Amino acid sequence: MVPAYAELHCSSNFSFLRGASHPAELVLQAARLGYAALAITDECSLAGIVRAHIEAKDVGLRLLIGSELRIVDGLRVVLLARNRNGYGNLCELITRGRRQAPKGEYRLERHDLAIADCVALWLPDPIPKIDDARWITDAFPGRAWAAAELLRGPDDAHQLHLIQATAGAVGIPVVAAGDVHMHARQRRALQNVLTAVRIGTPVAEAGSALYPNGERYLRSIGRLANIYPPELLMETLAVAERCTFSLDEIRYRYPKEIVPDGETPTSYLRRLSYEGGARRYPAGVPTKVRDLIEYELALIADLRYEPYFLTVYDIVRFARDEKILCQGRGSAANSVVCYCLGITEVDPDRMNVLFERFISRERNEPPDIDVDFEHERREEVIQYIYTKYGREHAGMTAIAVTYRPKSALRDVGKALGFSLDQVDKLAGVMAWWDGRKVLPDRLIEAGFDPDNPKVRMLQALAGELVGFPRHLSQHPGGFVLTGDLLSRCVPIENAAMAERTVIQWDKDDLDALGLLKVDVLGLGMLSCIRGALDLINRFRGTAMRMQDIPAEDHAVYDMLCKGDSVGVFQVESRAQMSMLPRLKPRRFYDLVIEVAIVRPGPIQGGMVHPYLARRAGEQAVAYPSADVEQVLERTLGVAIFQEQVMQLAIVAAGFTAGEADRLRRAMAAWRRRGGIGAFERKLIDGMLARGYDQAYAEQIYRMIQGFGEYGFPESHAASFALLVYVSSWIKCHEPAAFCAALLNAQPLGFYAPAQLVQDAKRHGVELRPVDVTASAWFSTLECGYSGEPVVRLGLHMVKGLKQVSGERIVAARQCAPFLGSEDFFARSGLDRHDLDCLADGDALRALTGHRREALWATLGRVAADAPISVVRTGQQAALELPTEGQDIVADYRRLGLTLRRHPLALLRSRLKQLRIQSAEEVQRAPNGRTLHTGGIVTCRQRPDTASGVIFVTLEDETGNVNVVVWSRVAERQRRELLASRLLGIVGEVQRVGDVVHVVARRLVDHSHLLGALPTQSRDFH
Repeated sequence: MVPAYAELHCSSNFSFLRGASHPAELVLQAARLGYAALAITDECSLAGIVRAHIEAKDVGLRLLIGSELRIVDGLRVVLLARNRNGYGNLCELITRGRRQAPKGEYRLERHDLAIADCVALWLPDPIPKIDDARWITDAFPGRAWAAAELLRGPDDAHQLHLIQATAGAVGIPVVAAGDVHMHARQRRALQNVLTAVRIGTPVAEAGSALYPNGERYLRSIGRLANIYPPELLMETLAVAERCTFSLDEIRYRYPKEIVPDGETPTSYLRRLSYEGGARRYPAGVPTKVRDLIEYELALIADLRYEPYFLTVYDIVRFARDEKILCQGRGSAANSVVCYCLGITEVDPDRMNVLFERFISRERNEPPDIDVDFEHERREEVIQYIYTKYGREHAGMTAIAVTYRPKSALRDVGKALGFSLDQVDKLAGVMAWWDGRKVLPDRLIEAGFDPDNPKVRMLQALAGELVGFPRHLSQHPGGFVLTGDLLSRCVPIENAAMAERTVIQWDKDDLDALGLLKVDVLGLGMLSCIRGALDLINRFRGTAMRMQDIPAEDHAVYDMLCKGDSVGVFQVESRAQMSMLPRLKPRRFYDLVIEVAIVRPGPIQGGMVHPYLARRAGEQAVAYPSADVEQVLERTLGVAIFQEQVMQLAIVAAGFTAGEADRLRRAMAAWRRRGGIGAFERKLIDGMLARGYDQAYAEQIYRMIQGFGEYGFPESHAASFALLVYVSSWIKCHEPAAFCAALLNAQPLGFYAPAQLVQDAKRHGVELRPVDVTASAWFSTLECGYSGEPVVRLGLHMVKGLKQVSGERIVAARQCAPFLGSEDFFARSGLDRHDLDCLADGDALRALTGHRREALWATLGRVAADAPISVVRTGQQAALELPTEGQDIVADYRRLGLTLRRHPLALLRSRLKQLRIQSAEEVQRAPNGRTLHTGGIVTCRQRPDTASGVIFVTLEDETGNVNVVVWSRVAERQRRELLASRLLGIVGEVQRVGDVVHVVARRLVDHSHLLGALPTQSRDFH
């Protein structure tokens, strides 16, 4: 008879660069093998336990939760949580170890380990120490075992004898364990590679750091029965029986700090909602809005979510008190309570959105509110949260940074002994759209033979490694807040950034366990808007706020209808620029649709062309029922938003609100899990029962399939559309302030500073160079000769110049203007590095003359850290003036842009010899003409929906050329497409209304013509 077995010592790939299997793989394999239980015991970590928990529930396997720990003196133990208290103790222990060491490490002493309600498995050394055995016995009385891990070594029998003798001497039982590192033996090669990566040496040189065989996998019970005495296998069940804890026992409790004395969460939220409603609606809260408030408050109270809303309100209130721009978005925009609390600026009364998309009785899980803050001031908000709730109750969520093909090729290549040059070549040919597989074509492109055994191994192992967690990083802004000690719910560790701590679970883990999460995100466009408004107000003496920007401005919509949207939030991509002249937005709700329609969901669902045709009056709009008309009327009978799909399921197929939300979730995951099929029959039968014909019911189902995981929420689009309009208004009416604010908020958006400056010039904006006698640290506005603002580039544009140095220059200048170069050198107190940066950036021109004279002048200064000084004697010789080309190259090198002529203006005669036509000539060319054009590559994009099509933007002195590169051309000329800085195109002009593209037939790399000019393109983001 084959005995039962529970594996008590198992490392997943969340024991980074040790474990060679995902938690789910280990759980599935243990279930297939008939194990009674499986313990996931990653080293000083519970980072992978939620994923194991979810899989174990699905397959019905009992999961034990524990961790392997190595003490500073070398003692190794596995601790398993017996109950909820033991789990909390284990979390606190891991937290202590991680917080006492730098990120990625931990440090524990023996006295740290003696915690209650945990079982201890002692992992003896090859020669067990009796002192260790006694210590374990004393620290865990009645809860300690000695683990015998027999891994087919030459001395297994002797090893077992030593363990049994030592354990017997102190009176603790011996139990079988496997030191599992992989779910199947086939992962041994990958486990060797992970070891080599961890220790930083090739596999061939790793020696004894590698395990001697492949026995550290989940072995069959029959195989184990041939290795271990039966009593040791049975003892695993005794240990497992002692451990009854499940993650389902975690109960969330909200923080208490957000309710004033004398109030309950319910009364306080009600009061704030109506006070906010009075501010939002000075003429009186409309009856419809009042009804919505009451409906939402009743549902919130029923689910006891008041503290969640109050917590987010408190964070937003702090930001507004500190004059930090913020904007709630996502599903929060469905809520009139969020609108009244000031969390979101989108009036739900105007949007007709679905509250059940945000919160639902049937879903019974916390809502999810995302709030964007100015990215430059988000840290103030984060530190406020830490201060208010304490690090014992607040922590940022983690992200498991995973291997992608490039990083997998690099690490596996080095582990297999490939040279650094070879590894760089391999990684260099990979692009994100190549997917998760390492394709043979890419290997050939890098100059490798895919049939070579070593290369085949590289390809296979890198493919296995893709998707593995590499390390934990901090989420961009997800915070988890608890009323109980957070460290008793999940371990906390140090982040790389000072004053940051992160929990060991990520966003999906929190969602799975129903824990409160608030997203405190940084949004560059909010910083840009804040900066632009400050510049406008300082220049014009006004006090304009974001809410003061006039609504529904015709000039703004005129600008957008031309596709003139460089720098504008959300609608500056090539696809959006092409859509704007076709959709022709004339009101705010058009922008909501614009934001959402250029997305994979509506495109793959076949919604875009019918909507545009109906909008243009080319196609009739018809509805099969009044109920459907109510849902789809605002989008001309076409479903564009997730909420509309949910509403259709409710009104046309009889779904409850909770069922509709489950449909949304299945729709989001159907490509990964195939989960949407369960709703097909219910949807179609429900529609047939309500009088809709079979064809329409099937059409609706196909539409949902088309949405797939890409459906875009109307609530999200509405929040974004508000920022689209605000940024468009500033660009339209205050282009100088918009340009300066964009430069100050970099990196931001699709375009580099050089392109933003070129666009500003085309809009009549005057820009003045960086100048130590006039520039502040950031770019500012000055009064032009006409009285209108011009942009003065800030010292921050000079690459390499330290901010403290720039601020020192400004402070010295405020005391008194600089009288000359010697006065500047003396009073600024800059070192040689900063002086060279300023000279090379032509920022000393007003004091010293041209660049070369400035560089010569700085040579005579003694840097604070220089070992010697350069002494000049006699009169300075006149230095030759740099050529225009040399100045332009230097501008790009040090500033990333030039205010002189565009580089291609200098090359135009050469380009004409090559018959390359300018962007201006392309704009005038008739539809269907074949021509040769070209320009500096400023942007490459490859949307998920574009079937492999790549869009390239080229720039010259006359404007931009928009290029379409079909997948067959992209694959044939991949190097020219991805590596060219100055790209020539032979292609056909394609005109659709005011939108002009060139469809590429052939690509030519003319980069050599640029010489040393450093160019920058924003690619694939």
